Amino acid sequence: MSLYRARPFAAVIALAMAAAGCVSQGDLQGIESRLTDVQQQLLQLRKDGSSKAEVAELGTQIGEGNRALASGQAEIATRLGELARQLEQLEAKLEDTNFRLAQLAQQIAATNQELQALRDAAALQQSPSPPAPSAAKGDPQALYETAYNDYQRGNYDLAILGFLQYLEGSPAEDLADNATYWVGECYYRQGRYQKAIAQYDEVLSRYEGSDRIPSALLRKGFAYLELDQQAQAVVQLQHVICDYASTDEARLARQRLQALGIEVQC
Repeated sequence: MSLYRARPFAAVIALAMAAAGCVSQGDLQGIESRLTDVQQQLLQLRKDGSSKAEVAELGTQIGEGNRALASGQAEIATRLGELARQLEQLEAKLEDTNFRLAQLAQQIAATNQELQALRDAAALQQSPSPPAPSAAKGDPQALYETAYNDYQRGNYDLAILGFLQYLEGSPAEDLADNATYWVGECYYRQGRYQKAIAQYDEVLSRYEGSDRIPSALLRKGFAYLELDQQAQAVVQLQHVICDYASTDEARLARQRLQALGIEVQC
C-alpha cells in the first residue's frame, strides 16, 4: 500500500468513526499517527529489501570478477610456462647452431690450408729446378745435390727419384747412407709413414757405423707414433736415449717420451 493511498483510507475511517460518535478527535489523531509510522516502516523495509538485493547483486558481480581474475591469472601462468619452454628450445637450437658454425669454421680453415698447400705444390712443380748439365748425369755428387735441393723445396717425388738414382749408380759412395735417409724423410713429409720406416730400417741395417743412425732411430720412432703404434715408438726412442745419450736426437727423444708421460728406462 502506497503512502498516497493510505492517507485517504485513514481519513475515511477517521470520519466514519467520528460520525458514529465512537471516538474523539484525539483518538483519531493517534490512529493517524500510528498509520503514518506503519507506512514509514513499510517504506524503510522496501528500501532495505532493495539495498539487500543490490548488495547481493554486487556480491555476485564481485564473485564473477574474482573468478574471471583467477581464470586470467591461470591462463597467464600457462602462457608464461609455454613461453619459457619455447625460450629453452630456442636457446638449445642457438647453442647447436653455434657449435655447427664453429665446426664449419674449422673445416673451412683446414680446407683453405689444404688449398694453399696444393697451390704451393703446383707453383713449385710449374717452376722446377733447372735441369743439371748433361755432364752431371755421370757425376754422383751433382745428382745428390740436385735431389737434396728438390727435397728442400718440397718437391719430394723429384727428390726421391734423384736419391734413388744416386743410390742405383753409386751404392758405395760416402753419401749413400744420407741418400737413403733422405728418401725416408721424403716419405715421412708426404705422410707415407710405413715407407719411411722401411727406409730408416735400410739405414740401420746397411750402414751400421753411419752418423745417420740416431736420426733414423728417432724418425722411425716418430713415424710409429704417427701410426698410433706407441709401443714400437717407445722402443725406438728408448734406443736413441740409451745408446746415443749425448746427441741432439737423444734430447728430442727424451722430450717426446716425457710428453707422453713415459719414464725413460736404460
